[in-house]
Amino acid sequence: MQNHTEEHRTITPRNEDFSRWYLDVIARADLMDYAPVKGCIVFKPDGYAIWEYIQQTLDALLKKTGHRNAYFPLFIPERFFHKEKAHVEGFDPELPWVTEAGGERLEERLAVRPTSETMIGHMFARWITSHRDLPLLINQWANVVRWEKRTLPFLRTSEFLWQEGHTAHENEHDAREETERMLALYASFVEEHLAIPTIAGQKTESEKFAGAVDTYSIEAMMQDGRAVQAGTSHYMGTNFAKAFEIMYSDRNNTMQYVHTTSWGVSTRLIGAMIMVHSDDRGLVLPPLLAPTQAVIVPIGPASQRAIVHDEAMRAYEACTNALIRVRIDDRTDVSPGWKFCHYELRGVPIRIEIGPRDVQAQQAVLVSRITGEKRIVSRDGLAEHVTQMLASELRQLRARAAQRMHDNTKTIETLDAWAKEEKPRGFAVAGWCGSRACESTVKTRTGATSRNIPHRHMDAPKTCLVCGAPSVHTVIFARAY
Repeated sequence: MQNHTEEHRTITPRNEDFSRWYLDVIARADLMDYAPVKGCIVFKPDGYAIWEYIQQTLDALLKKTGHRNAYFPLFIPERFFHKEKAHVEGFDPELPWVTEAGGERLEERLAVRPTSETMIGHMFARWITSHRDLPLLINQWANVVRWEKRTLPFLRTSEFLWQEGHTAHENEHDAREETERMLALYASFVEEHLAIPTIAGQKTESEKFAGAVDTYSIEAMMQDGRAVQAGTSHYMGTNFAKAFEIMYSDRNNTMQYVHTTSWGVSTRLIGAMIMVHSDDRGLVLPPLLAPTQAVIVPIGPASQRAIVHDEAMRAYEACTNALIRVRIDDRTDVSPGWKFCHYELRGVPIRIEIGPRDVQAQQAVLVSRITGEKRIVSRDGLAEHVTQMLASELRQLRARAAQRMHDNTKTIETLDAWAKEEKPRGFAVAGWCGSRACESTVKTRTGATSRNIPHRHMDAPKTCLVCGAPSVHTVIFARAY
């Protein structure tokens, strides 16, 4: 039997090797395993359960805004990609192709879906004929494949799961409004449910989505100061409409091209959530997404096992009736201390301890995974106390992540001063002249890329950090996953 200390030794400290720490945490939490295909992972039950809660919650939010789910083929004809030049050039290096099936060579190569703009564009052209068909608001939950050279579980894999929204509108105003609305929905969802603060803004021309007119993102900060693009929303203009002849008869019976959008989040949210909240003791999960929100651990000698078990069952029923995701661990072949470590590693937000003295006093002991706080509560109010502690943990996670982002966001006057740092950390707020050359210079000298031009006002120098010319934009720069 492993003891408490031995299990902790299996996790590399964050300040020693952050990447190794991350891999250790997800391994000890039993969230995934490596597949026999390079760059692919298998989601184990707890890992997939987290994605299910993300999916269920976000799906409900999307349906409230009028979007409906559909499903489109995994395989996309090669000719579709050549209809939108920028799109194919952007994705070609990552595209896997099917060239043979049924023992015969295919007449036309089929791409394994990297994203669905081309397939959905083809279908929209068949479905849309009149202004009465608009807006068309479609969402898809699917898997996509991008043949990544460097992979990291959840954050960057060759195959991943996501949702991708695709909409068509009568005019630019409506399409841009949709683009911004979905970005705001993502930002709210990520902060409220994943407890991760983000910075919303517009991507620079060199960082925008292939084929888009404008791309917007929400950027999150990990504990090591690196950024993760947590969600994107794209205004496509009429680019794909013209490529696929998506036209409608307007109110004057004149044929017009639709304006389209696309937007999505993926299973990289799981990786971001782990990197933002977890610690050297293991996984930390925001309570709203935890597969198990509370675990009941009966304690005491074998002679008292029956009465303690009965009390544990009453606690279980009370929590279940309050819609708390709870389980009892009444195994007798491992010690309570081993169980404590086991569930701490797996990020269960609350541990409920019940022993013979607790039965006699009609109480239970609640232990917070985040703070280690112990709270003695009455049996009759147990479910209410658990609910309150879950809410408190969520608030604390949000506050902790927001403080970290604040502490690691700084204003940069010049690239020379920033580049002197051994490893530029956190978000750098800087002025930028708009030149691609200056943007590229930042990446070459620091490894940092432009994350976005933030929507909210952020104080920044009035001159470009590279060339010193008057700045056109305030930009967030950071090293990223």
